[in-house]
Amino acid sequence: MSNIPDEFIVESPGALVGRLNLPVKNLLLLTRALTHRSYINEHQEALEDNERLEFLGDAVLDFIVGAWLYNRFPEMPEGELTRMRSALVCTEQLAEFARSFDLGSAMRLGRGEDQAGGRQKDALLCATFEAVIGALYLESDINIIQGIVHPLLEPVSVRIILLSDSRDPKSRLQEWSQGNKMGIPKYITTSVDGPDHQRKFEIEVHINGKNFGHGSGHNKQVAERAAALSALDLIEKSKY
Repeated sequence: MSNIPDEFIVESPGALVGRLNLPVKNLLLLTRALTHRSYINEHQEALEDNERLEFLGDAVLDFIVGAWLYNRFPEMPEGELTRMRSALVCTEQLAEFARSFDLGSAMRLGRGEDQAGGRQKDALLCATFEAVIGALYLESDINIIQGIVHPLLEPVSVRIILLSDSRDPKSRLQEWSQGNKMGIPKYITTSVDGPDHQRKFEIEVHINGKNFGHGSGHNKQVAERAAALSALDLIEKSKY
């Protein structure tokens, strides 16, 4: 009898196919896409993890997102297209796509990784999303994958455009602060709450000794980006 609580029962590849209506016939291929290397270490019968499929999916996503941006924004210059693509396929964003499909519930993880909150880690969710895309590419064709990915891109691209710049907000804030001879922004962690697998970081960003913004997130990188966005919003509204 399993000691794992019901809420941690892993969704089967077949159930995932049914829930998301995925065009997958080869469940072994999808199973591989959902298998993290930590699972291989604990299960001798599992032959391969998802790293090769992750590599393939990464390349497929780069092409699909690049082609979508090219057609969606016909007057956008090459540099902006590149920055937009980077924002749409970054680890954090692909992890959010994975969460929208609840891929975490179907990931096959080693017990230690699972107990450490692996199902919520951006890096693992991103890798799984890429691997599933890689599996879908081998199973179907590019048009099918476009039908899955394109609807995810529109709302995110709109949000990026509303922020006026698809570059990383920390880079934009540093450019502004150095351009105004105010030095490099400093990110200060003010609190860390929650268990290891559900941490919440609160971070302030200070420029030239002044608090310019505050952000929170499930890891320091996300919280720092949120703080940088908060600072950029303050700068825009205050017309510094």
